[in-house]
Amino acid sequence: MKAVVVFVAAAAVLGPCESRPTGLEGGVVRGTWGGENAGLIADDTSAHVHIGCTYGSIHQQIVPDDQGRFDVPGEQNISAHPVDLGILHPARFSGRIAAGRMTLTVTLTDTTVILGPVQLTYGKEPRMGPCPICRQPGDGMSK
Repeated sequence: MKAVVVFVAAAAVLGPCESRPTGLEGGVVRGTWGGENAGLIADDTSAHVHIGCTYGSIHQQIVPDDQGRFDVPGEQNISAHPVDLGILHPARFSGRIAAGRMTLTVTLTDTTVILGPVQLTYGKEPRMGPCPICRQPGDGMSK
């Protein structure tokens, strides 16, 4: 009985276990999400995505449902390296967020190209290899 009282008292002092950042502010995806050769940078109006040497943009908030799933329209450039031809394809950005981790897939809607799924972690810098992130948080991602 004494051990139970000590545990309950410690839990009350330490607070809830789910205290790490989740990447959601007010139900909206925000911040930097990174993984191996993949990254997403989101603010309250848009997001910028890199998978390998491709890049894309989402021109709205990403608001996951109560299960953490999302599916939003945007555009993706799959011919960005070695010479960016500037060809933007309509795309769907879909995935799921749970406990600060995101699974992301980009599906071009005018071709059969699918990028991902990739795994991203909130607050982790993207590790892009030879292809750098072309935008940084707070640099005016909205167009």
